[in-house]
Parts: sequence; C-alpha cells; structure tokens
Amino acid sequence: MRYERRASPLHAARAGVAAAWALALSLAALLYHHPLVVGTVVAVILAAGALAGVGRRVARVLPFAIPFALLIALVNPLASREGLTVIWRFGELPVLGRLDVTLEALVLGLLLGVRALALVLAGALFTATVDPDELLRGLRRVSFRSALTAALAVRLVPVLVRDGRRLEDARRCRAEPPGRLAVVRAVAAGALDRAADVAATLEVRGYAAGGRHAGARRPWSRHDLSFAASAAAIVVLLAGGRLLGVAGVEAYPRTAVELGAAELVLCGALAAAALLPFADRRGIAR
Repeated sequence: MRYERRASPLHAARAGVAAAWALALSLAALLYHHPLVVGTVVAVILAAGALAGVGRRVARVLPFAIPFALLIALVNPLASREGLTVIWRFGELPVLGRLDVTLEALVLGLLLGVRALALVLAGALFTATVDPDELLRGLRRVSFRSALTAALAVRLVPVLVRDGRRLEDARRCRAEPPGRLAVVRAVAAGALDRAADVAATLEVRGYAAGGRHAGARRPWSRHDLSFAASAAAIVVLLAGGRLLGVAGVEAYPRTAVELGAAELVLCGALAAAALLPFADRRGIAR
C-alpha cells in the first residue's frame, strides 16, 4: 500500500494535520478496550476510508489483520490463568503446568484482538491518506536535512546488514572481542554518517528542491482547520471519558462491561467529531 492523491477533504489537508487526525483515532484504540468504543473506531476508520476514496485500499489489509487479531484472541486465554468461569480444562501439560481456559480470559483476548485490528486499520488509513513526502518536508523545519537523512538510513538497510556482518567477523577474530553492543553502536554510527553524507550530496545537487515557491509557507485552508479541530475534539473526548470513568471494562475476576447512556454519547460524539470534516467538499479538485 502506498499514498495516492485523491479528491477528498482529508487529502486536501496538509500532511501534518492528516497525520495528527489518524493518530487521534489510533489513540482511541490504545486508551479503551470497551467493545462499543473500539467498534466505533473501526467503523469510523472504514467510513473515513470510503469518504476519502481509499475504502478498498484500507479494506485490503483485513485478510492480514483479522488472522492477527484472532491469534491475539486465542493466545490470551492460553497465557492468562485468571478468571472464575472455566470453560475448558486441558489438564496438566509439560512446561505449562495446569492449563484451564476461562471465559474472562477469552473475552479479554477478543477485546485485545479488536483493538489490534483497529490499530492496523488506522495505520492503513494513515498510509493511504498522508503524503509521506510532504510529511518529511515538514521535518526540515526542525532539522535542515533530518528528513532526508532518516529516509536514506532506512533505505540503506541492506548495506548496514553487510557492515554488521563484517564487523561481527572482525570482532570474532580478536583475542578479546568487544561486546555485541559495541558492534551495534558502530553500525548505527556508520549508518547515520553514510546517510548524512548522501543527504548532503543530494542537497548540493538540488534533489527535491522544488520550485521557486517551495520554501514559502502555505496558509492554512478550511480543511486544515476542520481536521485539526476534529483531532483536538477526539483527544478531548477521549481524555474526558477516561477522567469521568466512562466505558470502563473489568476483565477479572468476572467480566463487567459498562453500557449505558454515557457510553452511547461518547461513541456518537467520537463518530461525529471524526467524520464531520468530510462534509465540506468545497475547494476539492475532482
């Protein structure tokens, strides 16, 4: 999956704002494991993908994300020995000892799996709607060539692997070989030095210099403001819900899931705050 420009309000927003909006949705899945809240996040992500014109691309990760979520759901009841309602007794097993699967551990595993699914979908939406080049260009304001250096350091991974092998061979040939931490430190230092040198060379050659207005700051558009306000509203709602104890879940010793008017209001407000910016399509190129 890669970024491709679409005619949508989310694509029209600047990369930093779109990234903050997607990360705010991820924060909802990290802070809550209430099934209604996490389900709302999943539904919002799928709806946002459809409204942004990347619904099919986001849905492509489901064949990979669903088995991963199921794996988490199955591993938790095998790893956790807590809970009062035993639904399956495996008896004594080598190394593991007595293994009893409880309903509470299974329910918590399902909730954790759905949270993982929400995070994977949020990452897919981030990848499909946030321009990586614009995001890296924004980092240039923090450090002059940090964005290009970081990108090159990642792309030079095969070279780093070869460097690490050569340094490891040299380490084994010494009478008193240094620790592996020293090898990792040397490889990391070499990676940053090489990436910085290549970045400086490309900068001298005018790589990604852009046009004559490349250095000018772009004014904030209505889509920038609406998605920034949406991300801030999502964070405020999440923090307020946590402070007020809304959407609480108690896994052990018995599973207890709060479900009332407060949880419904929180989920409705999250969905509205996240999806309202898509209603304004003025200024979108078709």
